[in-house]
Amino acid sequence: MGFFSKLFGLDKKKKTVEVEPVEYEGYLIYPEPIAEGGQFRIAGRICKQIDGEVKTHTFVRSDLLSSRQDAETFMLNKAKMFIDQNGDTMFGN
Repeated sequence: MGFFSKLFGLDKKKKTVEVEPVEYEGYLIYPEPIAEGGQFRIAGRICKQIDGEVKTHTFVRSDLLSSRQDAETFMLNKAKMFIDQNGDTMFGN
């Protein structure tokens, strides 16, 4: 049954990776690439504490890169640009 669980994504033993956030202009950026078919999808979170509440914007792009490091670097660059362009409005304010 273990083979089928892994095949269909039912394996409960998922690896959780601790991500160190990168601080930028008062925001915390968490690069969290998603492994897909031997490549990594650019993804992560942008967080900021506003009025005592932590607001989070999930950031997922369609781009796939061959290495986790490249996906993390690309995510950080895109997140910084997104913050510069949108600021707190990304949280629906």
